[in-house]
Amino acid sequence: MTFRIRSLIAGSAMFAVLAAGLVAAPVRAEEITYVSGAVGNAVEDFKKIVKPWEEKTGNTVTLVPMPASTTDQFGQYRLWLAAGNTDIDLYQTDVIWAPQLADQFEDLTAAAKDLAPQHFPSIIESQTVNGKLVALPIFTDAPALYYRKDLLEKYKKPVPKTWEEMAATAKEIQDAERAAGKKDLWGFIWQGNAYEGLTCNALEWIKSFGGGQVVEADGTISVNNEKAVAALEAAKSWVGTISPPGVLSYQEEEARGLWQTGNAVFMRNWPYAYTLGNGADSAVKGLFDVTTLPTGGGNDTSAATLGGWNVAVSKYSKHKDAAISLALYLAGPEAQKQRALIASNLPTIQSLYDDKEIAEKQPIIPQWKDVFLQAVPRPSAPTKGKYNEVSAKFWSSVHDTLAGKGTAAENLEMLEADLDELKGSAW
Repeated sequence: MTFRIRSLIAGSAMFAVLAAGLVAAPVRAEEITYVSGAVGNAVEDFKKIVKPWEEKTGNTVTLVPMPASTTDQFGQYRLWLAAGNTDIDLYQTDVIWAPQLADQFEDLTAAAKDLAPQHFPSIIESQTVNGKLVALPIFTDAPALYYRKDLLEKYKKPVPKTWEEMAATAKEIQDAERAAGKKDLWGFIWQGNAYEGLTCNALEWIKSFGGGQVVEADGTISVNNEKAVAALEAAKSWVGTISPPGVLSYQEEEARGLWQTGNAVFMRNWPYAYTLGNGADSAVKGLFDVTTLPTGGGNDTSAATLGGWNVAVSKYSKHKDAAISLALYLAGPEAQKQRALIASNLPTIQSLYDDKEIAEKQPIIPQWKDVFLQAVPRPSAPTKGKYNEVSAKFWSSVHDTLAGKGTAAENLEMLEADLDELKGSAW
């Protein structure tokens, strides 16, 4: 689906450098095409966020919404870029895609020389490939454990610190509430579909159990170990007990939908679900809070997958000056603050965590800083251009385990062999 916002200004015009930190706008009003995933209210939020740039420059933006699945998005992006598509000027990119798409994007190092130092250095580094800054951060992401504080208070249960505690509390409350008539209540919901989201969930389980990061920073394949097996067997035990059997087809929106009807005690999800969960149409408005994801298996490590989204300028764009202008705006403090206020998206600009208006209107954002500090990267850097194949093999192995198609030990042993073959002599 594509919708267009037509230019409100025709003819030629020269626009000055704007106080908001924008680069000089193009001489002629242009229509810029931006492609992005559509999760929650992303489309409506984007129109609000980009409006000041449109008004200040006279340019307009055509938004091309993509499927919510990042796996589907990446596949479509690769097709467009491989074909040298000139119709798309900017791509909203996942934090893990930079090494795989770098050759198709403009180097923004010079354009962002004043802006880049304002961002978390690790995120700028993640978008820098062979010395080229190929995408600019627009918000970061790390998931948390959502919990029904009203139900924990009702049953006098503390916020769980470990996966074992979470599962026990979820089962106790689920059983008691069902006995009281709430037959549709589940203890814990998450993202179990066979896609990138399952890679994120499973990485968190394994890392929190002390089982490593699937492929380590030096390229070592580490996934086949006893702690990783224990983590996956624990997750498997949730399916059909505290998690619905259908969780194996859930992505973020399916989990959020069930959560917002009031039919879950705990949920693992990203920050965007916080604001939506407190919306006027939500059955859990004001009834929940968030905490760091649990630790596991006697290990004291909480692990939250580092997420986040960036904006990249296509090397095939016919409107590069305007596209770079928009990229700088979206990555700048004005747009990042609006994202924080509108959608509770976590800024990548460090100073915004001390912004008083954000703290007042979105108190969850300063709180999420603790979650972000526990963030663990997916192994995209060590596996480079092969990351998507690595991730697909990993999530397939995990999904098989959760669905009862082989044990965790059997599946991880086969996964290790597959990854060894994929690696060859080097990634």
